[in-house]
Amino acid sequence: MNIVIFGANGTTGRLAAEQAGAAGHTVTAVTRRPEDFPVRGPRLRVLKADVLDPAAVERAVAGQDAVISTLGVPYGRRPVTVYSVGIRHITRAMAEHGVRRVVGVTSTVLFGTAAPGEGLLFRKVLEPSVVRFMGRTVYDDMRRMEEILRETDLDWTVIRPGGLFDNDSVSDYQVGRERLPGRYTARADLAHELLRQAVEDRHARDFIDVRTTQNTPSFLDLIRNEAFGGKGGRSGDTKERVHG
Repeated sequence: MNIVIFGANGTTGRLAAEQAGAAGHTVTAVTRRPEDFPVRGPRLRVLKADVLDPAAVERAVAGQDAVISTLGVPYGRRPVTVYSVGIRHITRAMAEHGVRRVVGVTSTVLFGTAAPGEGLLFRKVLEPSVVRFMGRTVYDDMRRMEEILRETDLDWTVIRPGGLFDNDSVSDYQVGRERLPGRYTARADLAHELLRQAVEDRHARDFIDVRTTQNTPSFLDLIRNEAFGGKGGRSGDTKERVHG
């Protein structure tokens, strides 16, 4: 299967590229800085392109069977447009070249409901004041991205993970169509489900949660990572944000 990954130089994108190559798929990894892309393989092509450039996106999408978007930007006060502009360029290119399957990432916050069993302190104080306030501009653009996908006739799926953290391998994670218990999603698990959705064509035109239940970090660990460093981004140049 031919799969193109946008935002491939973020941590989740790299993992998705590695897992897809190991599974025998032909992967096009799209990044603005191909010289910094560390993944190698006989079925891997690294393409220099910016998701904000519609012509470059069209070239990347041509000849693909499925698209994975792991676009991400850090929290900040400035308006964010990468998600919405990027997915608009991607979906237009897909329509042009007859590609129907796309899987993208937003955040568990967009479910608009509390996690089952979540304590009052986190639900009423920590999440609204820290996660939602810090990520307001990011979440606003994620919503625009989801609305753009809804308006297409493509076979899209959006994964809404929790707070991202690093783990050595794929775990026995949970998948659901509603917000699941817990706060965290390992990037390895997220990458695995992105690939599985793209290949098996599951949950078309739906939103799903992916939740890791083993060896998860604390909420303070995620905040420290967000405040003082992290990995990932639109094309590997900025760090991934906490998804919620």
